[in-house]
Amino acid sequence: MADEKSEIENDDQDVENDAVIGSALRASLLVFVILAFPVILILLYLVVRQEEQASTEVEVKLPEIREVNEQPPPSLPLADVTKASGIRFSHESGKYGEKLLPETMGSGIAVLDYDQDGHLDLFFVNSCRWDWDLREGVASPCKLYKGDGTLQFTDVSIEAGFDQSFYGMGVAVGDFDNDGDSDLYVSAVGGNHLYRNDDSKFVDITDQAGVAGSDDLWGTSCGFLDFDNDGLLDLFVCNYVKWSKDDDLSQNFTLDGESRAYGPPKAFAGSFSLLYRNLGDGKFEDVSQSAGIQVRNETTDVPLGKAMGLAPVDVNQDGWIDLVVANDTVRNFLFENNRDGTYSEVGRLVGIAFDRSGNARGAMGIDAAMFRDTQTLAIGIGNFANESSALYMTKKGRRQFVDAAMATGFGPPTRQGLTFGLFFFDIDLDGRLDVLGANGHLEEEISKTQQSQQYAQSPQLFWNAGRDASSELVAVGSESVGEDFMKPIVGRGVAYGDFDGDGDEDVVLSVSNGSPKIFRNDQSLGNRWLRLKLIGKTCNRDAIGAMIEIEVGGQKMVRTLMPTKSYLSQCERVVTFGLGSDESETYDVTVTWPGGKQENFQSGPSNHTYVLTQGDGTSLIEN
Repeated sequence: MADEKSEIENDDQDVENDAVIGSALRASLLVFVILAFPVILILLYLVVRQEEQASTEVEVKLPEIREVNEQPPPSLPLADVTKASGIRFSHESGKYGEKLLPETMGSGIAVLDYDQDGHLDLFFVNSCRWDWDLREGVASPCKLYKGDGTLQFTDVSIEAGFDQSFYGMGVAVGDFDNDGDSDLYVSAVGGNHLYRNDDSKFVDITDQAGVAGSDDLWGTSCGFLDFDNDGLLDLFVCNYVKWSKDDDLSQNFTLDGESRAYGPPKAFAGSFSLLYRNLGDGKFEDVSQSAGIQVRNETTDVPLGKAMGLAPVDVNQDGWIDLVVANDTVRNFLFENNRDGTYSEVGRLVGIAFDRSGNARGAMGIDAAMFRDTQTLAIGIGNFANESSALYMTKKGRRQFVDAAMATGFGPPTRQGLTFGLFFFDIDLDGRLDVLGANGHLEEEISKTQQSQQYAQSPQLFWNAGRDASSELVAVGSESVGEDFMKPIVGRGVAYGDFDGDGDEDVVLSVSNGSPKIFRNDQSLGNRWLRLKLIGKTCNRDAIGAMIEIEVGGQKMVRTLMPTKSYLSQCERVVTFGLGSDESETYDVTVTWPGGKQENFQSGPSNHTYVLTQGDGTSLIEN
């Protein structure tokens, strides 16, 4: 009885508590309604007043209607001349069934004139079979092909000193010792290589120079630049994820739930990239930490970057090179040069870190250029499949970028492809920069799980129709560019150069685990051109980082001398200006040398190449 009575008393207490709570809640609601009533009356009054104000008739100013130019792309044939060129290179990815991530990523190309004969040569980075692969095979060193100026190439790899096999990825070109010829740096999985050019013979001086990196790093894109404006080319090396065979194989990556697949970058930790300062005596100093380019995850304090692409560019035009780094599945970086040997990472502040929804994308290749005029800087970034490529733009004097990929028509057609290499160039010499991207997936059997995706994918060319067109960047089809260019390949690095001396730029693409493609630019629109080669005296001899401005028909154009662009690759160092139909007898040229000093030059007529030497004026190279 006592227990029953206790239970009844407890139940009564609970009921009383519920009643008290209910009474208090009702009282609170009543008080809330009383207090809210005046507020509601005020809001109603404001709404009525706002409606009354809105009904007042005022003069309506319609937005300015942009004129639409529906002109289709012109004929821009890119002819496949690979077989006739003498190029016999084939990339060795090392794949043999274990599906290790590096097998999907290579490799790069460099366009250079290694022997200073005036003709462009080609350097192909090679990877190799893994050390633990016991299959019989042959060595797979990098290859150097000498050009003769007619799109004919001869393999000179052995006599030039390239006989090492290692798992190469990217390449940088630059005269780091200012002796007048181009040196080479090759990034790799597990140790990079610096080759000094000694009278067209390349000598591996990696250990003496101190730029090997560590064996546990995976180097990707790299580039020479003078970040401290001391007249010596320094070196930036992107590093991808922290990777090892054991880490890769310990994870069960799969697409279909059964067979093994290549792992996503999110499954691997990030890493720090490297910045080496040129000491001027053939040696470099690792200043990565002191310069402020080692970005950490703010939550976990581990390395954040998964760097794939590099664009050295003077974003704020203060005479000091900044660095834009494209990261795979984590935010992109913009390292702003503080002009004191240090950088500040401001990617999120200026709007290039994420997409318009605030998400990080799978960024690969990258390029930067003054796109529309002397005031508009554009940064193009190729992204992963089902993600549109980016086209970040900003105006001179502003710090904030806006992704204009969709507004310009560039974004939607890129969602279908997985874009690696990407660059700006003027394919038709009309004075407007076009965009080219190399595409190709990672998985050979991706179509089994994603019907919209293919392993081999067509490259993409976007013709610049101008700001007044309904679509500023137009995806060019086979009817304009030809069937050769539209054939699917597993594209990676891509670069350009005028290999045949006709003034327009030809294109070379690397193919993962396959043979490259060389496309001759056969456009014949009659547009004029001007090609300029710069030689520095007080700045670095290559004048890397210089900005060149010319005026054509009352319009100014600006180009930056920067071979580091695309993905793992380097383009030619001569700068091409498309002049359209302009046939002036002379052109005024203003060069802003690295460091900010300006110098005025005058060229002769169009359709020629001129050398502009700092402090010494202009000389003509006959074409």
